[in-house]
Amino acid sequence: MMSELSTVDMFVRGRGRFVDDINLLNMLHMAVVRSPFARAKILSIKGGINGKELKGTLESVGEGATEGAARTIEPVLPVDMVNYLGQPVAAVFGSTLYEAQDEMSGVEVEYEPLKPVVTIDDALSSPPIHPYTNSNIISDRWRGKPFEISAPVELEDEFYNKRVATNPIETRGIVASYDGRLTVWISTQSAHAIKEGLCSALNLSPGDVRVIQTDTGGAFGLKGGLYSEYVIASYAAMKFRRPVKWIETRREHLMASRPGRGAKGKVKLYADRDGKILGLKGEVIVDGGAYSGGMAEFSSNFIAMQMTGPYAIEKAHVRAVSVFTNKVPIGPYRGAGRPEAAFFIERMMDRLADELHMDPVELRIKNAADDRFKSPLGVEFEDSRSFIQRAASELNYSSRKGEKPGFACFVLVPATQPGESCRIVVRDGRVKVWTGGNSHGQGHDVFVRKLISQELQVPESIIDVERGDTDMLEEGVGAWGSRSAMVLGDAVVSVARKIRDQAEKELGRYTPELLLSNRYDVYNFQKHERPLNSLGANMVFAEVDEMGMVNVREVDAYYDVGVPLNRDMVEGQIIGGSIQGIGQVLSEEIAYDSQGQLLTASISDAGLRTATTAPRFVIKLADSRSSLPHGAKGLGESPTIGVPAALVRAIELVTGRRIRETPVRPEYLLGL
Repeated sequence: MMSELSTVDMFVRGRGRFVDDINLLNMLHMAVVRSPFARAKILSIKGGINGKELKGTLESVGEGATEGAARTIEPVLPVDMVNYLGQPVAAVFGSTLYEAQDEMSGVEVEYEPLKPVVTIDDALSSPPIHPYTNSNIISDRWRGKPFEISAPVELEDEFYNKRVATNPIETRGIVASYDGRLTVWISTQSAHAIKEGLCSALNLSPGDVRVIQTDTGGAFGLKGGLYSEYVIASYAAMKFRRPVKWIETRREHLMASRPGRGAKGKVKLYADRDGKILGLKGEVIVDGGAYSGGMAEFSSNFIAMQMTGPYAIEKAHVRAVSVFTNKVPIGPYRGAGRPEAAFFIERMMDRLADELHMDPVELRIKNAADDRFKSPLGVEFEDSRSFIQRAASELNYSSRKGEKPGFACFVLVPATQPGESCRIVVRDGRVKVWTGGNSHGQGHDVFVRKLISQELQVPESIIDVERGDTDMLEEGVGAWGSRSAMVLGDAVVSVARKIRDQAEKELGRYTPELLLSNRYDVYNFQKHERPLNSLGANMVFAEVDEMGMVNVREVDAYYDVGVPLNRDMVEGQIIGGSIQGIGQVLSEEIAYDSQGQLLTASISDAGLRTATTAPRFVIKLADSRSSLPHGAKGLGESPTIGVPAALVRAIELVTGRRIRETPVRPEYLLGL
């Protein structure tokens, strides 16, 4: 159980139990044969478990789950076509990993390579990659209402956030065992989402599957959904009646796990000469990858919804398009649409400020809302004007303008719906807790213990926060979308209060001693329907040397997190997320050549940031609380939303080079 070891013991001293630490008797190791082409016909395939034997498709589960069109959903294993580099085509097995890898040479696949569609522009101009569709457009929607307007100032620009690898310390992994019932140990953000996906793909009833979350070494959105390898390993365990383990290599991760971003944005602002924005038109185009469903369809519409940012823009009309390319399907990456939207609107706010020779913060304040506002695109937020004014004051913007900081604001739209579950069992003098959204490195057990200790008046030392386990919890959602402190925390509080009320009713009075001398078992799914959005701002200072290399000197944050459940955890989330935001801007990218071959095949190629380049941090929190009983608001994704937009502005100010895409390359800054 998680409670036997502290977070420091598990994750700093290495005493946790991760997927690769699980070794079962008579276990097989799985290796995956992958497509060497971005697009090709499969003429024949012999050997291993392949698509002729294991049929079915991957149901979209977890964050951004969207059904997808039937004939464009990713197959577990393809039969006639491969549509991205690294797509699994077969799996082989051995008593050791090395034996399994040797077996890969025995799989024979004959391909007929085809010209791949690699870029968004190619997708819009090329014949469809799926022969039973009319185009490469996955989805095409509009948000807001059309409008016509004549304004003194009209500015238009185009932006691009290239694909970014998720790159958690621990890659994906699974151990599957079958004894008449399938049991899976997995590194995941949602045990219940994995169970749902496996039941669908393998045509199993819910009672036939148990999913247990192991300690999870980072996820950032990557581990919320279902992958082919999970289904294949489970199927093999059932077929061979032996446990099966699969651990992803870093190259496989860069090639075939779902990356984030990959979005283009076109924005046109209409404004008066005083800087008041009168309207916004735009278009978002997302590179969805080779198959529909999930983030491929969800992302473009979600980005479009947020395109007006924290500003009171009364008229807006944005087209949201997702397209097929011959690349691995896109997935959620920390922020999952929020950073892209913030980048697009904040870049335009800076452009407008420059055009009108206005201070960029004053321009933002002028356009902010002085009361609760719902944008024509669908985002609601509280008074953003006073928030931005406080942020500028708290971060000493006026006195530091001469240092050329970048300043950016945003609305955090957390994934509160449909809510979250919790079960608390009091037995033998201890309190055991299962939750629907479990930690993948954030240390949720810290705030869960704190909340239960406060509600039940028991010491934290007797509270055991258990790993995710679908046998121990009726249903659950998962840990993503800046939701855990809010909706998971609310679920924990609600169950703790139900137990206290039950104990008081049964015993006539409540004391912790009476509680612990009895037995209680209470479950609740706490529903959430209304948005719990919050505001944030970042200020970033940077310098650029003669080689075009950027040094980020300082990152300042002013975020509304409601009641911080643990200050150290809050600061840790902000620092870690800020470094990921810096990585997106300066170095991190999943890059392909014109044939869809991977140019970033190693972790060093992918431009991962290290602690040696971390800047100074100044972190300040707004004094507020949410409407939830424990007062928390969202946080996890905030730095990846605000930092990129603020950093590119800082680089722009010190170099004079207009920045429209990430990552920002030194050669561009040098004008080469």
